[in-house]
Amino acid sequence: MKELVTEKRIGVIAGGVSAEREVSLKSGNAILDALKGRGYEVVFIDATEGICETLREEEIELAFLALHGGWGEDGSVQGMLEVMDIPYTGSGVLASALAMDKEVSKKIFQQHGLNVPPYIVVGAGDSSSEAGEVSIVPPFPAPWVVKPSREGSSVGVSVISTGQKLKEAIKEALVFGDRVVVESFVEGREVQVGILGESVLGGVEVRPGRRFYDYHSKYTPGMTEYILPPEIDEETMERVKDISLRAHKALGCRGATRVDLIVDGSDLPCLLEVNTIPGMTETSLLPKIAALAGYDFPSLIEAIILDTLNRRGDQ
Repeated sequence: MKELVTEKRIGVIAGGVSAEREVSLKSGNAILDALKGRGYEVVFIDATEGICETLREEEIELAFLALHGGWGEDGSVQGMLEVMDIPYTGSGVLASALAMDKEVSKKIFQQHGLNVPPYIVVGAGDSSSEAGEVSIVPPFPAPWVVKPSREGSSVGVSVISTGQKLKEAIKEALVFGDRVVVESFVEGREVQVGILGESVLGGVEVRPGRRFYDYHSKYTPGMTEYILPPEIDEETMERVKDISLRAHKALGCRGATRVDLIVDGSDLPCLLEVNTIPGMTETSLLPKIAALAGYDFPSLIEAIILDTLNRRGDQ
């Protein structure tokens, strides 16, 4: 058997309470199986209210985070692990919180000169309490993408083309939080870029069978065509990689991230968001990208762990 990256007892933290719980459980179990297959001492931990006690009881020495949305990507669990002095994979408290908030992250991207779609932000207080209707109309033409400010996996996201549907979409998105981002729908090629540490692993172009890369397209096998590498010219791809790494660094991210972009008809990359805990399911994009870079799934998991240990200086 190959030499282990670490002898530490690893806890794979997944599940949680967000709308992405089921996806998180799939990611967590895939990571668990990969680590067991390589001979690591590893245990699965469902992120419930008693997670602190569980971590202590299981004597976890390193946490591999597979939480999507909610506690996992907003910095909450990271803060708890900092207090408990347990090293963990991925970005720290601040970077996690910034990346999770689409409104704040867009502002940071703009401050760093990174191109993002035109957008506005609508809050729960912007709707009429009597009629329950939103009166704000975006200062850019339809179609519009409506998304909760603090969810992932395209949960609560819709693409609409009329003012009436916009009102309905905003009300639906407000179920997932008190802030909603309404942005211009950019026609073009959807490209996802994988980053590990300070290096770009590569990218994948996604061609969903539906209008956009929604929740069903992401997690239903056969719903999306994946083009590896993306079918865009080399110069454009280099711009995509550069923007992705700059976005990763602008938020202060660490470890493995996935950056989502649209390349429009004039080959202009438009940055959508950075995912600090990318999916690790059978249809997830980071493992596909990493495979093209020479990592099988267990090797990718080990590389993420090694990145964590190297940053702390202990193994």
